[in-house]
Amino acid sequence: MLAVRFSSLGDLILTTPLFRAIRTAHPAAQITLVTKQEYVPLFAQSPRITAVIGYDPATPLRALAGELRSGAFTHRLDLHGSLRSRALRALVGGRWGSYPKRTLARQILIRSRRDVFRDRRHVAERYFDAARGLAVRPDGEPAEIFLHTDALRAADGFLRENGLGRERTLVALVPGAAHATKQWPERHWQALVRLATEARMDAVVLGGKREQALGARLAGAGGGQVANAAGLFDIQGTAALLKRARCAVAGDTGVMHLATAVGVPVVVLLGPTVGAFGFLPYQARATVLERDLPCRPCSTMGGPVCPLGHHQCLELIAPAEVLQALRKLPQ
Repeated sequence: MLAVRFSSLGDLILTTPLFRAIRTAHPAAQITLVTKQEYVPLFAQSPRITAVIGYDPATPLRALAGELRSGAFTHRLDLHGSLRSRALRALVGGRWGSYPKRTLARQILIRSRRDVFRDRRHVAERYFDAARGLAVRPDGEPAEIFLHTDALRAADGFLRENGLGRERTLVALVPGAAHATKQWPERHWQALVRLATEARMDAVVLGGKREQALGARLAGAGGGQVANAAGLFDIQGTAALLKRARCAVAGDTGVMHLATAVGVPVVVLLGPTVGAFGFLPYQARATVLERDLPCRPCSTMGGPVCPLGHHQCLELIAPAEVLQALRKLPQ
């Protein structure tokens, strides 16, 4: 079986319930996944996947198609539905299964505020439509990631070196996002750090290289109770640090879904997007904080600036409210 999902982090994590169901129903299945090279570590330890092919977008698609045409795949699943994945399907040939992206319904909701969604399923369950011929269904369990022992060892070493999580509750903070309008304001993160440390919490800031400077500022606001891990760990390492936390705070991001995949309760700060899109935490212990504003949703994935210039969808979520939600998260 061949499955294609090039990106992004959160979308890939949400494919894992499907792969788990396929492996359960068909233990001997040979499952090959094609994804971008940077996401290969996400599946490197997974017993559900037989082989992962890392794709470099700089490589001609025809070269990838030529490699895939040589495989004797009984089923082909397009779990992306992008122009690139459709082009790959045409080049590889054969019959493909796909899933409903609900792109038109999202655009109608954004542009006219009319909710025409007839299919309210989470995207993790819509992926199953691509595998209709495999007789699989969702098992009601969350997404998953399998961690390498080296990643756990590195995470433990980082926390030990920074003296975090020994006697105080450890919370993971994820201040970054791919798009600016999905980011909670920095001053709110700063205030949350102060409130959390006063409440006898330690914190580790997670993210990529883009969040290094922000993470350093947040660590500075928390003194010795906050450490900046942004940009220091890959996907496996970030997941391992999340695994060691008691809870997490994140926006509508891939790392938020990574937290749910390792079983960590999470407070989600939802801004320009809404639950109707189908990307809320899946079967997870989570609290979603959001504001019911007439301007929401304003985009499908966020953007560089608030279209109205006020960013109230996230400005109005107070740090004290987030701390209270952290304390109430189910364990």
